[in-house]
Amino acid sequence: MRDEHIHIRCPIHGTLPVTQREIKLIDHPAFQRLRTIKQLGFADLSFPGATHTRYAHSMGAMQLATRLFDRLFPVRGDGATPDLPERVRARFRQTVRLAMLFHDLGHAPLSHTTELLMPAVGELGLGVFAGDDVQRRATHEDYTLKIVLDSSLGQLVEEQFGDSDGIAARDVAELIVGATWPGASSRFRHGGVDYAPALRQIVSSECDADRMDYLQRDSFYSGVNYGKFDADWLIDNVTAVERDGQVFLGIRSRAIFSFEDFLLSRYHMFASVYLHYTPVIFEKMLARYFDEARQEFRLPADIERYTQLDDMDLILALRKSKNPWARRIVERRPFVLLDEHNEGHQQARVSVSHDELVRRLKDARIDHIATRSRSVLSKYFDVKKKAPIFVVTSSHDPVPLEEYTPLYARYNKPALLLRVFVDPERRVEARAVLQQLVDEHRDRPRATVTLPPQDA
Repeated sequence: MRDEHIHIRCPIHGTLPVTQREIKLIDHPAFQRLRTIKQLGFADLSFPGATHTRYAHSMGAMQLATRLFDRLFPVRGDGATPDLPERVRARFRQTVRLAMLFHDLGHAPLSHTTELLMPAVGELGLGVFAGDDVQRRATHEDYTLKIVLDSSLGQLVEEQFGDSDGIAARDVAELIVGATWPGASSRFRHGGVDYAPALRQIVSSECDADRMDYLQRDSFYSGVNYGKFDADWLIDNVTAVERDGQVFLGIRSRAIFSFEDFLLSRYHMFASVYLHYTPVIFEKMLARYFDEARQEFRLPADIERYTQLDDMDLILALRKSKNPWARRIVERRPFVLLDEHNEGHQQARVSVSHDELVRRLKDARIDHIATRSRSVLSKYFDVKKKAPIFVVTSSHDPVPLEEYTPLYARYNKPALLLRVFVDPERRVEARAVLQQLVDEHRDRPRATVTLPPQDA
Protein backbone atom coordinates (compact mmCIF):
# COMPACT_ATOMS: atom_id res chain seq x y z
CA MET A 1 0.00 0.00 0.00
CA ARG A 2 1.49 3.31 -1.08
CA ASP A 3 0.62 6.67 0.43
CA GLU A 4 0.89 10.12 -0.96
CA HIS A 5 3.24 12.27 1.06
CA ILE A 6 2.61 15.66 2.52
CA HIS A 7 5.52 17.86 3.54
CA ILE A 8 5.92 19.58 6.89
CA ARG A 9 8.38 22.42 7.29
CA CYS A 10 10.93 22.09 10.08
CA PRO A 11 13.47 24.79 11.05
CA ILE A 12 16.05 22.11 11.91
CA HIS A 13 15.75 19.55 9.10
CA GLY A 14 13.97 21.41 6.34
CA THR A 15 11.14 19.38 4.79
CA LEU A 16 9.70 16.35 6.59
CA PRO A 17 7.82 13.96 4.29
CA VAL A 18 4.92 12.27 6.09
CA THR A 19 2.41 9.81 4.63
CA GLN A 20 -1.36 10.19 4.80
CA ARG A 21 -1.63 7.16 7.07
CA GLU A 22 1.00 8.62 9.42
CA ILE A 23 -0.94 11.89 9.49
CA LYS A 24 -3.94 9.97 10.87
CA LEU A 25 -1.74 8.86 13.78
CA ILE A 26 -0.25 12.33 14.23
CA ASP A 27 -3.77 13.78 14.38
CA HIS A 28 -4.74 11.41 17.22
CA PRO A 29 -5.32 13.29 20.53
CA ALA A 30 -2.60 11.28 22.33
CA PHE A 31 -0.02 12.64 19.90
CA GLN A 32 -1.52 16.11 19.51
CA ARG A 33 -1.13 16.47 23.28
CA LEU A 34 2.61 16.78 22.70
CA ARG A 35 1.98 20.23 21.18
CA THR A 36 1.42 21.43 24.75
CA ILE A 37 4.31 19.60 26.43
CA LYS A 38 7.43 21.78 26.41
CA GLN A 39 10.62 19.97 25.51
CA LEU A 40 12.77 21.62 28.18
CA GLY A 41 10.44 22.27 31.08
CA PHE A 42 11.47 25.43 32.95
CA ALA A 43 14.48 26.15 30.71
CA ASP A 44 12.68 28.99 28.93
CA LEU A 45 12.96 31.01 32.15
CA SER A 46 16.67 31.36 31.29
CA PHE A 47 16.55 30.78 27.53
CA PRO A 48 13.42 32.60 26.30
CA GLY A 49 13.42 30.87 22.93
CA ALA A 50 13.31 27.39 24.45
CA THR A 51 9.54 27.00 24.24
CA HIS A 52 9.64 24.25 21.61
CA THR A 53 7.64 21.08 22.18
CA ARG A 54 7.83 17.31 22.21
CA TYR A 55 5.52 17.37 19.18
CA ALA A 56 8.07 19.01 16.87
CA HIS A 57 10.93 16.97 18.33
CA SER A 58 9.12 13.69 17.72
CA MET A 59 8.54 14.43 14.05
CA GLY A 60 12.11 15.63 13.58
CA ALA A 61 13.45 12.50 15.26
CA MET A 62 11.32 10.36 12.93
CA GLN A 63 12.98 12.03 9.95
CA LEU A 64 16.49 11.33 11.29
CA ALA A 65 15.56 7.75 12.16
CA THR A 66 14.48 7.25 8.55
CA ARG A 67 17.77 8.63 7.27
CA LEU A 68 19.71 6.33 9.60
CA PHE A 69 17.68 3.32 8.50
CA ASP A 70 18.16 4.12 4.81
CA ARG A 71 21.95 4.34 5.28
CA LEU A 72 22.08 1.12 7.25
CA PHE A 73 19.90 -0.77 4.77
CA PRO A 74 20.26 0.92 1.35
CA VAL A 75 18.06 -0.31 -1.46
CA ARG A 76 18.77 -1.63 -4.94
CA GLY A 77 16.73 -0.55 -7.92
CA ASP A 78 13.98 -3.04 -7.08
CA GLY A 79 13.44 -1.59 -3.60
CA ALA A 80 15.18 -4.42 -1.77
CA THR A 81 18.53 -4.71 -0.05
CA PRO A 82 20.99 -7.54 -0.72
CA ASP A 83 19.62 -9.31 2.38
CA LEU A 84 16.07 -7.99 2.85
CA PRO A 85 13.20 -8.39 0.37
CA GLU A 86 11.32 -5.17 -0.39
CA ARG A 87 8.28 -6.04 1.75
CA VAL A 88 10.38 -7.02 4.78
CA ARG A 89 12.53 -3.90 4.50
CA ALA A 90 9.44 -1.71 4.16
CA ARG A 91 7.93 -3.24 7.32
CA PHE A 92 11.13 -2.72 9.30
CA ARG A 93 11.44 0.86 8.04
CA GLN A 94 7.84 1.79 8.84
CA THR A 95 8.06 0.28 12.31
CA VAL A 96 11.20 2.31 13.04
CA ARG A 97 9.41 5.47 11.87
CA LEU A 98 6.45 4.81 14.15
CA ALA A 99 8.64 3.90 17.13
CA MET A 100 10.56 7.14 16.76
CA LEU A 101 7.39 9.18 16.23
CA PHE A 102 5.86 7.74 19.42
CA HIS A 103 8.94 7.50 21.65
CA ASP A 104 7.96 10.54 23.76
CA LEU A 105 4.19 10.01 23.97
CA GLY A 106 4.33 9.34 27.70
CA HIS A 107 5.98 12.55 28.83
CA ALA A 108 4.24 14.26 31.72
CA PRO A 109 3.60 18.02 31.95
CA LEU A 110 6.84 20.01 31.62
CA SER A 111 8.55 16.81 30.41
CA HIS A 112 10.95 15.29 32.97
CA THR A 113 10.05 17.87 35.63
CA THR A 114 7.01 16.03 36.99
CA GLU A 115 8.12 12.40 36.74
CA LEU A 116 8.51 12.28 40.53
CA LEU A 117 4.69 12.14 40.72
CA MET A 118 4.37 8.96 38.67
CA PRO A 119 2.94 5.87 40.40
CA ALA A 120 4.56 2.46 40.72
CA VAL A 121 4.97 0.88 37.31
CA GLY A 122 2.93 -2.12 38.44
CA GLU A 123 -0.18 0.08 38.45
CA LEU A 124 0.08 0.61 34.70
CA GLY A 125 -0.56 -3.04 33.84
CA LEU A 126 2.30 -3.39 31.36
CA GLY A 127 2.98 -7.08 31.89
CA VAL A 128 6.40 -8.15 30.60
CA PHE A 129 7.15 -4.59 29.53
CA ALA A 130 7.18 -3.47 33.19
CA GLY A 131 10.34 -5.47 33.97
CA ASP A 132 11.05 -7.41 37.14
CA ASP A 133 10.59 -4.60 39.71
CA VAL A 134 6.93 -3.62 39.61
CA GLN A 135 7.39 -1.42 42.70
CA ARG A 136 9.74 1.01 41.00
CA ARG A 137 8.40 4.41 40.06
CA ALA A 138 7.09 4.52 36.50
CA THR A 139 8.88 6.68 33.93
CA HIS A 140 7.69 8.47 30.83
CA GLU A 141 8.94 5.46 28.83
CA ASP A 142 6.51 3.24 30.75
CA TYR A 143 3.62 5.56 29.99
CA THR A 144 4.72 5.66 26.35
CA LEU A 145 4.49 1.89 26.16
CA LYS A 146 1.08 1.93 27.83
CA ILE A 147 -0.25 4.41 25.26
CA VAL A 148 1.13 2.38 22.36
CA LEU A 149 -0.11 -0.95 23.70
CA ASP A 150 -3.40 -0.15 25.44
CA SER A 151 -5.02 2.91 23.94
CA SER A 152 -7.03 3.85 20.88
CA LEU A 153 -3.80 5.07 19.29
CA GLY A 154 -2.40 1.54 19.37
CA GLN A 155 -5.61 0.29 17.82
CA LEU A 156 -5.28 2.91 15.09
CA VAL A 157 -1.74 1.71 14.33
CA GLU A 158 -3.05 -1.75 13.64
CA GLU A 159 -5.97 -0.44 11.59
CA GLN A 160 -3.64 1.58 9.37
CA PHE A 161 -0.60 -0.72 9.18
CA GLY A 162 -1.73 -4.17 10.34
CA ASP A 163 -3.24 -5.86 7.30
CA SER A 164 -1.28 -3.95 4.66
CA ASP A 165 2.17 -3.89 6.31
CA GLY A 166 1.97 -6.58 8.98
CA ILE A 167 2.79 -4.14 11.79
CA ALA A 168 1.32 -4.59 15.27
CA ALA A 169 1.41 -2.09 18.13
CA ARG A 170 3.63 -4.53 20.04
CA ASP A 171 6.23 -4.31 17.26
CA VAL A 172 6.45 -0.56 17.79
CA ALA A 173 6.66 -1.02 21.56
CA GLU A 174 9.49 -3.53 21.24
CA LEU A 175 11.66 -1.03 19.38
CA ILE A 176 10.88 1.73 21.89
CA VAL A 177 11.94 -0.50 24.80
CA GLY A 178 15.44 -0.63 23.35
CA ALA A 179 16.40 -3.91 25.03
CA THR A 180 15.70 -7.59 24.89
CA TRP A 181 14.08 -9.79 27.52
CA PRO A 182 13.17 -13.50 27.82
CA GLY A 183 10.39 -14.41 25.45
CA ALA A 184 10.81 -11.38 23.18
CA SER A 185 9.32 -11.95 19.76
CA SER A 186 11.23 -12.73 16.58
CA ARG A 187 9.34 -10.22 14.47
CA PHE A 188 12.54 -8.57 13.30
CA ARG A 189 14.25 -11.72 12.09
CA HIS A 190 14.73 -12.64 8.48
CA GLY A 191 16.81 -15.36 6.85
CA GLY A 192 18.07 -16.53 10.23
CA VAL A 193 19.39 -13.05 11.10
CA ASP A 194 18.07 -10.84 13.93
CA TYR A 195 17.85 -7.19 12.85
CA ALA A 196 16.26 -6.01 16.11
CA PRO A 197 19.51 -4.73 17.74
CA ALA A 198 20.23 -2.25 14.93
CA LEU A 199 16.60 -1.15 14.69
CA ARG A 200 16.47 -0.53 18.43
CA GLN A 201 19.76 1.36 18.28
CA ILE A 202 18.26 3.80 15.77
CA VAL A 203 15.57 4.58 18.37
CA SER A 204 17.64 4.42 21.56
CA SER A 205 21.43 4.09 21.77
CA GLU A 206 24.66 6.03 21.93
CA CYS A 207 24.03 7.19 18.37
CA ASP A 208 20.25 7.41 18.11
CA ALA A 209 17.90 9.68 16.19
CA ASP A 210 16.34 10.94 19.42
CA ARG A 211 19.57 12.50 20.65
CA MET A 212 20.56 13.69 17.17
CA ASP A 213 17.37 15.70 16.95
CA TYR A 214 17.06 17.08 20.45
CA LEU A 215 20.66 18.31 20.60
CA GLN A 216 20.28 20.31 17.40
CA ARG A 217 16.77 21.47 18.27
CA ASP A 218 17.54 22.44 21.87
CA SER A 219 20.67 24.27 20.77
CA PHE A 220 18.77 26.20 18.10
CA TYR A 221 15.90 27.29 20.33
CA SER A 222 18.08 27.97 23.38
CA GLY A 223 20.38 30.18 21.33
CA VAL A 224 23.59 28.35 22.28
CA ASN A 225 26.20 26.65 20.12
CA TYR A 226 27.02 23.63 22.27
CA GLY A 227 24.59 21.16 20.68
CA LYS A 228 25.88 21.52 17.13
CA PHE A 229 27.70 18.70 15.35
CA ASP A 230 28.09 17.37 11.81
CA ALA A 231 24.94 15.26 11.69
CA ASP A 232 25.04 14.78 7.91
CA TRP A 233 28.55 13.29 7.93
CA LEU A 234 27.77 11.09 10.90
CA ILE A 235 24.57 9.72 9.33
CA ASP A 236 26.28 9.22 5.97
CA ASN A 237 28.86 6.98 7.67
CA VAL A 238 26.71 4.55 9.62
CA THR A 239 26.76 0.97 8.43
CA ALA A 240 25.29 -2.39 9.43
CA VAL A 241 27.59 -4.87 11.22
CA GLU A 242 26.58 -8.53 11.56
CA ARG A 243 27.87 -10.53 14.51
CA ASP A 244 26.74 -14.02 15.49
CA GLY A 245 23.46 -13.79 13.61
CA GLN A 246 22.60 -10.30 14.86
CA VAL A 247 22.87 -6.94 13.08
CA PHE A 248 24.24 -3.93 14.97
CA LEU A 249 24.84 -0.28 14.23
CA GLY A 250 28.35 0.55 13.04
CA ILE A 251 30.19 3.81 12.33
CA ARG A 252 32.96 4.09 9.77
CA SER A 253 36.20 5.26 11.32
CA ARG A 254 36.41 8.30 9.05
CA ALA A 255 33.42 9.76 10.93
CA ILE A 256 34.68 9.08 14.44
CA PHE A 257 35.52 12.75 15.01
CA SER A 258 31.94 13.65 14.12
CA PHE A 259 30.72 11.08 16.61
CA GLU A 260 33.01 12.40 19.34
CA ASP A 261 31.77 15.92 18.65
CA PHE A 262 28.22 14.56 18.89
CA LEU A 263 29.03 12.90 22.21
CA LEU A 264 30.59 16.03 23.65
CA SER A 265 27.66 18.13 22.45
CA ARG A 266 25.39 16.27 24.84
CA TYR A 267 27.86 16.65 27.68
CA HIS A 268 28.15 20.40 27.15
CA MET A 269 24.40 20.88 26.68
CA PHE A 270 23.86 19.30 30.08
CA ALA A 271 26.29 21.67 31.72
CA SER A 272 25.11 24.83 29.96
CA VAL A 273 21.38 24.32 29.35
CA TYR A 274 19.80 21.21 30.86
CA LEU A 275 21.40 21.78 34.27
CA HIS A 276 21.34 25.58 34.24
CA TYR A 277 20.72 26.80 37.76
CA THR A 278 17.42 28.56 37.00
CA PRO A 279 15.43 25.54 35.76
CA VAL A 280 17.09 23.44 38.47
CA ILE A 281 15.79 25.63 41.29
CA PHE A 282 12.31 25.88 39.78
CA GLU A 283 12.17 22.09 39.56
CA LYS A 284 13.20 21.83 43.21
CA MET A 285 10.57 24.34 44.25
CA LEU A 286 7.99 22.40 42.25
CA ALA A 287 9.02 19.26 44.13
CA ARG A 288 8.42 21.05 47.43
CA TYR A 289 5.00 22.12 46.19
CA PHE A 290 4.13 18.53 45.34
CA ASP A 291 5.30 17.37 48.78
CA GLU A 292 3.10 19.90 50.55
CA ALA A 293 0.04 19.89 48.29
CA ARG A 294 -0.16 16.30 47.05
CA GLN A 295 -3.87 16.42 46.23
CA GLU A 296 -3.71 19.50 44.03
CA PHE A 297 -2.00 17.80 41.09
CA ARG A 298 -1.57 14.10 40.47
CA LEU A 299 -0.53 11.82 37.62
CA PRO A 300 -3.02 8.97 37.28
CA ALA A 301 -2.19 5.43 36.22
CA ASP A 302 -5.31 5.39 34.03
CA ILE A 303 -3.99 6.10 30.54
CA GLU A 304 -7.06 7.92 29.23
CA ARG A 305 -7.00 10.35 32.15
CA TYR A 306 -3.23 10.72 31.89
CA THR A 307 -3.35 11.75 28.25
CA GLN A 308 -5.74 14.56 29.14
CA LEU A 309 -2.99 16.31 31.14
CA ASP A 310 -0.49 18.77 29.69
CA ASP A 311 1.55 21.81 30.69
CA MET A 312 -1.52 24.03 30.85
CA ASP A 313 -3.16 21.81 33.47
CA LEU A 314 -0.10 22.04 35.71
CA ILE A 315 0.21 25.80 35.25
CA LEU A 316 -3.48 26.23 36.04
CA ALA A 317 -3.08 24.16 39.22
CA LEU A 318 -0.15 26.33 40.28
CA ARG A 319 -2.07 29.53 39.60
CA LYS A 320 -5.05 28.36 41.65
CA SER A 321 -2.93 27.13 44.55
CA LYS A 322 -2.38 29.03 47.78
CA ASN A 323 0.74 26.99 48.52
CA PRO A 324 3.78 29.29 49.00
CA TRP A 325 5.94 27.23 46.64
CA ALA A 326 3.30 27.43 43.94
CA ARG A 327 3.12 31.20 44.45
CA ARG A 328 6.89 31.48 44.09
CA ILE A 329 6.81 29.57 40.81
CA VAL A 330 3.90 31.52 39.34
CA GLU A 331 5.29 34.89 40.43
CA ARG A 332 8.82 33.90 39.43
CA ARG A 333 10.33 34.46 42.87
CA PRO A 334 12.84 31.63 43.13
CA PHE A 335 15.36 30.96 45.83
CA VAL A 336 18.63 32.58 44.75
CA LEU A 337 21.97 30.96 44.09
CA LEU A 338 24.38 31.27 47.00
CA ASP A 339 27.17 28.87 46.06
CA GLU A 340 28.02 26.72 43.08
CA HIS A 341 30.95 24.63 41.95
CA ASN A 342 31.67 21.90 39.45
CA GLU A 343 33.59 18.97 40.87
CA GLY A 344 34.78 18.16 37.36
CA HIS A 345 36.78 21.41 37.31
CA GLN A 346 38.21 21.51 40.80
CA GLN A 347 41.58 22.76 39.56
CA ALA A 348 39.90 26.00 38.50
CA ARG A 349 38.41 26.76 41.91
CA VAL A 350 38.77 25.24 45.34
CA SER A 351 35.37 25.48 46.97
CA VAL A 352 34.35 25.58 50.55
CA SER A 353 32.77 22.34 51.69
CA HIS A 354 29.30 21.96 50.21
CA ASP A 355 28.14 19.79 53.09
CA GLU A 356 29.63 22.14 55.67
CA LEU A 357 27.86 25.13 54.11
CA VAL A 358 24.55 23.26 54.18
CA ARG A 359 25.11 22.32 57.82
CA ARG A 360 25.85 25.90 58.86
CA LEU A 361 22.83 27.28 57.01
CA LYS A 362 20.72 24.71 58.82
CA ASP A 363 22.21 25.72 62.16
CA ALA A 364 21.43 29.36 61.34
CA ARG A 365 17.86 28.34 60.46
CA ILE A 366 18.17 29.85 56.99
CA ASP A 367 15.83 28.10 54.58
CA HIS A 368 17.86 26.68 51.73
CA ILE A 369 17.80 24.11 48.93
CA ALA A 370 20.90 22.06 48.15
CA THR A 371 21.14 20.36 44.76
CA ARG A 372 23.45 17.82 43.13
CA SER A 373 23.27 17.63 39.34
CA ARG A 374 25.28 15.26 37.17
CA SER A 375 26.53 16.16 33.70
CA VAL A 376 27.07 12.81 32.00
CA LEU A 377 28.86 11.98 28.77
CA SER A 378 26.97 8.75 28.11
CA LYS A 379 23.86 7.05 29.42
CA TYR A 380 24.73 3.78 27.67
CA PHE A 381 28.44 3.26 28.34
CA ASP A 382 29.16 0.39 30.70
CA VAL A 383 25.49 -0.63 30.86
CA LYS A 384 25.14 -4.39 31.29
CA LYS A 385 23.88 -6.33 28.28
CA LYS A 386 23.79 -3.25 26.04
CA ALA A 387 23.87 -3.79 22.30
CA PRO A 388 27.33 -2.72 21.10
CA ILE A 389 28.00 -0.10 18.46
CA PHE A 390 31.01 -0.92 16.30
CA VAL A 391 33.65 1.19 14.60
CA VAL A 392 34.40 -0.09 11.10
CA THR A 393 37.84 0.42 9.54
CA SER A 394 39.15 -0.60 6.14
CA SER A 395 41.90 -2.86 7.45
CA HIS A 396 40.71 -4.35 10.77
CA ASP A 397 37.72 -6.17 12.15
CA PRO A 398 35.03 -3.91 13.63
CA VAL A 399 35.74 -2.99 17.26
CA PRO A 400 33.32 -1.85 19.99
CA LEU A 401 32.94 1.91 20.04
CA GLU A 402 34.01 2.34 23.68
CA GLU A 403 37.31 0.60 22.90
CA TYR A 404 38.02 2.83 19.91
CA THR A 405 37.47 6.36 21.20
CA PRO A 406 39.31 7.66 24.28
CA LEU A 407 36.45 9.97 25.25
CA TYR A 408 34.77 7.40 27.47
CA ALA A 409 37.91 7.05 29.57
CA ARG A 410 38.45 10.82 29.63
CA TYR A 411 34.92 11.56 30.85
CA ASN A 412 34.18 8.32 32.67
CA LYS A 413 33.35 10.17 35.89
CA PRO A 414 30.31 12.46 35.54
CA ALA A 415 30.83 16.10 36.40
CA LEU A 416 28.96 16.91 39.59
CA LEU A 417 27.41 20.36 39.92
CA LEU A 418 26.86 21.24 43.58
CA ARG A 419 24.66 24.23 44.35
CA VAL A 420 23.07 25.90 47.34
CA PHE A 421 20.07 28.21 46.97
CA VAL A 422 18.60 30.37 49.72
CA ASP A 423 15.50 32.41 50.47
CA PRO A 424 16.20 35.83 48.89
CA GLU A 425 14.98 37.54 52.05
CA ARG A 426 17.79 35.82 53.96
CA ARG A 427 20.44 36.35 51.30
CA VAL A 428 22.53 38.81 53.31
CA GLU A 429 22.67 36.47 56.30
CA ALA A 430 23.43 33.51 54.06
CA ARG A 431 26.30 35.32 52.36
CA ALA A 432 27.72 36.11 55.77
CA VAL A 433 27.68 32.41 56.62
CA LEU A 434 29.43 31.64 53.32
CA GLN A 435 31.95 34.43 53.85
CA GLN A 436 32.85 33.01 57.23
CA LEU A 437 33.61 29.69 55.59
CA VAL A 438 35.67 31.47 52.92
CA ASP A 439 37.69 33.24 55.59
CA GLU A 440 38.38 29.95 57.33
CA HIS A 441 39.74 28.53 54.06
CA ARG A 442 41.71 31.62 53.07
CA ASP A 443 44.97 30.64 54.71
CA ARG A 444 44.98 27.18 53.21
CA PRO A 445 47.29 26.62 50.20
CA ARG A 446 45.69 27.56 46.83
CA ALA A 447 42.37 28.27 48.53
CA THR A 448 41.13 30.95 46.16
CA VAL A 449 37.38 31.09 46.52
CA THR A 450 35.14 33.37 44.49
CA LEU A 451 31.68 34.30 45.68
CA PRO A 452 28.81 34.35 43.18
CA PRO A 453 27.68 37.86 42.13
CA GLN A 454 25.11 39.61 44.29
CA ASP A 455 22.39 39.28 41.66
CA ALA A 456 22.94 35.57 40.88
